[in-house]
Amino acid sequence: MNYYEILEVSQSATKDEIKSAFRKKARTLHPDVNKAPDAEEKFKELGKAYETLMDDNKRATYDRYGEDGLKNAGFDTNGPFAGGFGDLNDIFNSFFGGFGGFGFGGNDPNAPQRGDDLRYDLEIDFKEAVFGVQKEIKFEHLEICPECNGTGAEKGSQPVICPTCGGSGQVQSVTRTPLGAFSQITTCPDCKGSGKKITKPCKACKGYGKIEKEKKIEIKIPAGVDNLSKIRISGEGDAGTNGGRAGDLFVVLHVKASDYFKRDGLDVFTRVDITPAQAVLGDEIEIETLDGVKTIQITGGIQSGNTVKIKGAGIPVISRPSQRGDHIVIVNVQIPTQPGEAEKALYKKLYELHSGKKHTESLLSKVKGVFH
Repeated sequence: MNYYEILEVSQSATKDEIKSAFRKKARTLHPDVNKAPDAEEKFKELGKAYETLMDDNKRATYDRYGEDGLKNAGFDTNGPFAGGFGDLNDIFNSFFGGFGGFGFGGNDPNAPQRGDDLRYDLEIDFKEAVFGVQKEIKFEHLEICPECNGTGAEKGSQPVICPTCGGSGQVQSVTRTPLGAFSQITTCPDCKGSGKKITKPCKACKGYGKIEKEKKIEIKIPAGVDNLSKIRISGEGDAGTNGGRAGDLFVVLHVKASDYFKRDGLDVFTRVDITPAQAVLGDEIEIETLDGVKTIQITGGIQSGNTVKIKGAGIPVISRPSQRGDHIVIVNVQIPTQPGEAEKALYKKLYELHSGKKHTESLLSKVKGVFH
């Protein structure tokens, strides 16, 4: 089943239609509501479909090449719930900034909140992108404070319910006018919307509940990635709040261009210069490929701009590394600009053979010869 069928929308559906379809189906498929054995798997597929179709670049790639195309282009295809998911409030707060009015409550300040995603830019060499590589990266993210275990309060104390808002994180004010009373709900000014007051802040995190820490991890870059490919590392973003899961780390790859190889999709292109004699008679020549030096056959009569294909010597398919694109060699017949006397004599003989007349130098050539 494709992503449009999962969401039950047409291929021309707008983002608003996709969002509405996701909300509707999420209410029935979330494992908290749906106790069917395959509910969790279906919910993950729903999240994957939603995330793909709401991203213009992913959607364009998916429409043209399908899920394999997304993988080949380096997009993460695990979906937003690959590392697990919270309750419906957590999910809808994360996706839509709240889901009040749909039967699952409003914006509860004490509900689990997912941590922020982080981005890390990593430069790799052309051949590292082709064949894959292991890299150690170092980055900073927010972790739950070990001193207060995320409460923000000093050891031995606990946050208390905010007396101003009663723990709701919001306050209501009523303005009376000649036209009637108007009610306005705003964020509580005392607890800043958290619903809690910390009387004794933790000294380690200064009441925030999280601390910034440096972390080193090894990441595996698969063979076949391209420039600006993204690798999603689940749970390595900032820590969540109120027990919410951590965000993800997105590693954006920047592939250094090669002076020799030019990439187009899964194929690589190189140029090779040959002499007119090689073009006429044919030859075996050695060229540099991604896998080292290989011998290719130049057939007699080849023209400048013709190509020689080495099948299976291009870029690996990310999802199937044993399957590769091709290496296309563009032939350039190089005409000598300053041939020697012996070479000139041979070309004159060829000229006479082809034209049936003797070759005579132009006046311009003779004048040039005087000054050289």
